Amino acid sequence: MIFESIAVGPLSVNCYIVACEQSREGVVIDPGGDPELIINLVHQHELKIHTVINTHGHFDHLGGNRQVMAAFGARLLIHQADSSMLSRSAEVASKYGLKGENSPEADAYLVDGMNIFFGTCRIKVLHTPGHTGGGCSLYFEEERKVITGDTLFADSIGRTDLPGGSHEQLLESIRTKLFTLPDDVIAYPGHGPHTTIGHEKECNPYF
Repeated sequence: MIFESIAVGPLSVNCYIVACEQSREGVVIDPGGDPELIINLVHQHELKIHTVINTHGHFDHLGGNRQVMAAFGARLLIHQADSSMLSRSAEVASKYGLKGENSPEADAYLVDGMNIFFGTCRIKVLHTPGHTGGGCSLYFEEERKVITGDTLFADSIGRTDLPGGSHEQLLESIRTKLFTLPDDVIAYPGHGPHTTIGHEKECNPYF
């Protein structure tokens, strides 16, 4: 599996480009900005991107949706609970003094337990609300990797003081959906360095 990470946008969101080595089919996860960098990296690997996935609906994770989707003719997936945020991205960004771009509407919705296939690769969707109502993590079971969005960070957790956030719900999501994964699973968050599930279970100060 091809697995690339690039920090994009004014808030340094980790955008992930994941693809099957054999078929070159792949997905782009959280294209938060700098779409030209993302598109160039896809072209370097000669990939066929058919899906863009947003782990949640905050503006810093979807600012590059429109251009990346247009470049590859890709569809968009997000959880339905966060879908209304897509059309408000520019407005919310402006409240923080930043420029944003509204996203196209979702073509379909992420649902807990659903599988997304590309080539020989598979993503299992884990609904992990708390940072937002529709927050999702993306589990690559065979490769022992999970993309956690802004749910779980290295030695930290996502903020819950924004609309739709719930501290209790976030902790429950992490306990029941992420901490039940094998300890050696590598967790790739929406910002900052990667970690492991085992490390977070033992060392995360919020638990």
